[in-house]
Amino acid sequence: MTSEPTRDLAAWRREYEDRGLTASDLGPDPIAAFLGWLVAAGQAGLHEPNAMVVSTVSPQSSPSSRMVLLKGVDARGFVFYTNYGSRKATDLASNPECALLFPWHPLERQVRVEGVAARVDEAESDAYFAVRPRNAQIGAWASPQSAAVEDREFLHARFAYESDRFSGVEHIPRPPHWGGLRIRPHLIEFWQGRPGRLHDRICFERVDEMAWATQRLAP
Repeated sequence: MTSEPTRDLAAWRREYEDRGLTASDLGPDPIAAFLGWLVAAGQAGLHEPNAMVVSTVSPQSSPSSRMVLLKGVDARGFVFYTNYGSRKATDLASNPECALLFPWHPLERQVRVEGVAARVDEAESDAYFAVRPRNAQIGAWASPQSAAVEDREFLHARFAYESDRFSGVEHIPRPPHWGGLRIRPHLIEFWQGRPGRLHDRICFERVDEMAWATQRLAP
């Protein structure tokens, strides 16, 4: 039975502010524009402004989405870290095409990315793993990410085992099954909410290694 608070879900709506967005506002480099928006999201106090939705497709053509944290971005692309045995990583190993979404609702903004995933080199993964909190390092060894487990006690036992195993070890090594993935974008779209649902959508599509083509999309 539908609960009372959500019975009129179709009627939920709010008006967006009248702050416009043009291609000239963003400039010719979508990575630089993204970094500007990311900084603005952080300065606005958004909780984990680097959180992004990663969408992948399995070998059986089944789509899947989940939240992860962006841990690096530059001209080469967007980087996050994961267990290479996880659902997202195994999906990307068979089909590297994927999509990212940054939902910055309080700013009435979102950024959508389409691109191709590849593993970062081991030195880069090692460098990031070395600065993770110790418990997160132990968790990377303990969790068989995306695998079915009996109960939470199983995870606690695994964590306790790895904690004991690395007791007295100052620098925990990176697990061979854990590392970074970089999404090299071929499309980046900036979305800004506008009144009357006439939202601004500015889309960048890669032309070559140095250049992007820009166009406005209808909302």
